[in-house]
Amino acid sequence: MAGLIEGLPDAVAIRCLARVPFYLHPKLELVCRSWQAAIRSPELFKARQEVGSSEELLCVCAFDPENVWQLYDPLRDLWITLPVLPSKIRHLSHFGAVSTAGKLFVIGGGSDAVDPLTGDQDGCFATDEVWSYDPVVRQWAPRASMLVPRSMFACCVLNGKIVVAGGFTSCRKSISQAEMYDPEKDVWIPMPDLHRTHNSACSGVVICGKVHVLHKDMSTVQVLDNAGPGWIVEECGWLQGPMAVVQDALYVISHGFIFKQEKEGRKVVGSASEFRRRIGFAMIGVIDDLYVIGGFIGPDRWDWDIKPLSDVDILTLGSDRPNWRQAAPMTRCRGTILGCTLLRI
Repeated sequence: MAGLIEGLPDAVAIRCLARVPFYLHPKLELVCRSWQAAIRSPELFKARQEVGSSEELLCVCAFDPENVWQLYDPLRDLWITLPVLPSKIRHLSHFGAVSTAGKLFVIGGGSDAVDPLTGDQDGCFATDEVWSYDPVVRQWAPRASMLVPRSMFACCVLNGKIVVAGGFTSCRKSISQAEMYDPEKDVWIPMPDLHRTHNSACSGVVICGKVHVLHKDMSTVQVLDNAGPGWIVEECGWLQGPMAVVQDALYVISHGFIFKQEKEGRKVVGSASEFRRRIGFAMIGVIDDLYVIGGFIGPDRWDWDIKPLSDVDILTLGSDRPNWRQAAPMTRCRGTILGCTLLRI
């Protein structure tokens, strides 16, 4: 990377390049070979952290097109399309999607492909495969496989490590096993099992440094404190519905409203009546905002058409009267959202 910018030491030049937004990196690579090497170097991304130019990008994967991920830049309101995930599983879905150590991870899941002649599922139900996307080299790579194949499971990041728990294994049986992944060592280790299983999909959220695993239609939550010996079962009485964590607070869409779930109850923070007919969308917190992404408009008695959506709607929660606004729609992805997470680079 010698002579990056004439008249400047390379250490200073790297810090200059570190201030350029991520979406412009492909154009910087066209300047010369030394710039290409610099843009694809770990030193550049370390310098981005040092100069305070790290960015949080929203990562989204939808049913259509198959195995395609997009990144959303909220500061510039634009979408970036990643290379196709090179999994051999067609229409990979029901996977876990998280980010840590500057990489996007896609974990487990199974095929959502359907045989066009019979309507039956056409592929594996649960896999143990793990993929990571590295924004430094802009490539997908296989990582160490999980100890247990699983789909429809809880997947969270706790203190930089990935925790997966519950779900269904390849024989379509609900499981209680949990395991933890260390991205630095590329290794999975077993964890204490969940105390309870249920014949339904489960999900996970991290609130105040604790993993909370929820099964659909159950009034309890199983909590993992990093300092504790294992899972603790707690009564929660949380509302059922799409949920997201914003600034360590849980928000749920239910009965046409946005609720903030609190220990002693819940309160309405905004209307979500426009989403009553919207199905299969994702909800995620980005700084102080609540994002509702994609999905589709289902049929009703007057209109039997199914309309896949690429829409992105944002609710700013910090204001006295939160109002919805629209962001730029996804440029490739549309329909049911299969994975959604934040990536800090």
